[in-house]
Amino acid sequence: MTTVYRRRKCQFLQLVVTCFSCCFILLYWEELDANVISHLKSYSYRYLINSYNFLNDSMTLNKETAASLHSYRYLITHENKCKDQDVLLLLFVKTSPENRPRRDAIRQTWGNEQYINSELKVTIKVIFVLGVHKDLSQRDIVQHKLLIEDQQHSDLIQQDFYDDFHNLTLKLIFQFKWANTFCQNAKFVMSSDDDVFVHTPNLVNYLLQLDKETSNFWIGRVHKGAPPVRNKESKYYVPYEMYQWPAYPDYTAGAAYVVSQDVAVKVYEALMTLNSSLYIDDVFMGICAKKMGVPPQHHVYFAGEGKAPYHPCIYNQMMTSHGHVKDIHHLWREATHAKVTSLTSGFWGQLYCRLIKMFLLCKPYYVDTYPCIAAFS
Repeated sequence: MTTVYRRRKCQFLQLVVTCFSCCFILLYWEELDANVISHLKSYSYRYLINSYNFLNDSMTLNKETAASLHSYRYLITHENKCKDQDVLLLLFVKTSPENRPRRDAIRQTWGNEQYINSELKVTIKVIFVLGVHKDLSQRDIVQHKLLIEDQQHSDLIQQDFYDDFHNLTLKLIFQFKWANTFCQNAKFVMSSDDDVFVHTPNLVNYLLQLDKETSNFWIGRVHKGAPPVRNKESKYYVPYEMYQWPAYPDYTAGAAYVVSQDVAVKVYEALMTLNSSLYIDDVFMGICAKKMGVPPQHHVYFAGEGKAPYHPCIYNQMMTSHGHVKDIHHLWREATHAKVTSLTSGFWGQLYCRLIKMFLLCKPYYVDTYPCIAAFS
């Protein structure tokens, strides 16, 4: 009797555990599907996406049809911005018409062309890219302010599409079209958001150390095997009709990335033949680059969505950090202060920084900033 009782008790417990597990899966299926299963499925599909041409074939249009999707009129442009100059970097900043304070902060800090020219001895052209204000009742007023702003700084370019999240791909196309039309003499082209901090001294030093014949160069924060977001509540939602595959090709986060001039040309060529209705701009950039056979290169000091830690040992190698609006001036002063070099140089300085970066970056939980491996680079 005791043996039978124990067996029945064991069977009952198994039934309870099975029922509980089924209930848990049913209750949290949508979250599990979005955060676990879709990622596993997309990462296993990544090899096919990156290795074969069926993605290119499904999105390729004839040139006339592709061009009709982004034939917008120039409202503000500067055709001679790069003319007869040795431009190291053409730096596009994606911005919105109402974000004047952000643009001014960038002009006074990391995007200050005069500082870069006098202190770093190179020429960088900083261009703010925008569409028109999406609120029709405010558009004329905002446009008048933009024209005054451009008269003061001569650094805005604008086309007449609505400035909206779902038109970010149009901004991407606009950038590469402008670069290939008016600034082919730039050695590198960069795209960033207006809430990104770019450590221009570090970036300039890095670019100057590259081989002069650098080609197929595309660096940033690389996303591998990322799945399309199918949750309709998310702003990143992409319906199956727009993108049917379970994984995106490898791409760099749109917050900030850099390409060499030859890649800028190749991407522009791809833009002219692809269906640009996919409004996730960094993914579309990845699709264009894939079509031209240009793989992204991961750089550990290009940040993800999270802010980089505030510390001189981080500033010493920082390239970009995301999510900065009100602290731009403070971060610029701290990141370019002489104490950064004095603190981080020499054997003991390097050892100290190694330990500090391990503490700041190697967390037991996920933080979307620099990866732990950056502590050892």
